[in-house]
Amino acid sequence: MTRPILTDLHGEALDEALGRCFSLATETVDIGGRAITLVKPENADHLISEADYVMDERLPYWADLWPSARVLAATIAREAGAGRRLLEMGCGLGLATVGAMLGGFDVTATDYYDDALHVTRGNAARNLGHEPTVRMVNWREWPTDLAVFDVVMAADVLYEKEYAILVGECMARSLAPDGVAIVADPGRLALPMFRDNLVHVGLEIFDTVTTKFEEGPVKQEIQVMRLRRC
Repeated sequence: MTRPILTDLHGEALDEALGRCFSLATETVDIGGRAITLVKPENADHLISEADYVMDERLPYWADLWPSARVLAATIAREAGAGRRLLEMGCGLGLATVGAMLGGFDVTATDYYDDALHVTRGNAARNLGHEPTVRMVNWREWPTDLAVFDVVMAADVLYEKEYAILVGECMARSLAPDGVAIVADPGRLALPMFRDNLVHVGLEIFDTVTTKFEEGPVKQEIQVMRLRRC
């Protein structure tokens, strides 16, 4: 079967095309008292591509709904976003992007997987009636034409040591002089190195809030860190 081209599809046409690409499931998440229904691939393991892994060790983490994304979505939905521009690094299924849009932000959602961008567009449109701006971005080759943003956010992106450096560098390049970066993390292995490297990119953590997440067997403490320029 020929894979449909998703870039120019919106609304029901996009939903139908996603259904032809993946076996889909739905999950409903409460964000600030609002029920957000996410459509996602039923099994992320089925999306593993040997070619992607050989090329740059990519794995389809985007297709899972991570606790840190839930906490970040709830956090950013409470912010006053009207008139402010926000960038999400690693949007995945789009839950935190939807939270930011609920808060009134003008959102640009980025990911290293095209499919994540299309699923994010679909989830935003289905719940809010409009889509964010989306763009595929490789942290190793950060685009020079990307604007600066009032807020840059990311959820659970420090799972590889390499990202300890890359995430901080990319945030520093994309953050407005008086902007704030927000990172939600459950204690991944690269977190200590990320913190240590911030001074080298001109950023500092000025606030941390820890939230306990418990759902079935999953028990995590999610740190939501706020960063600014030194």
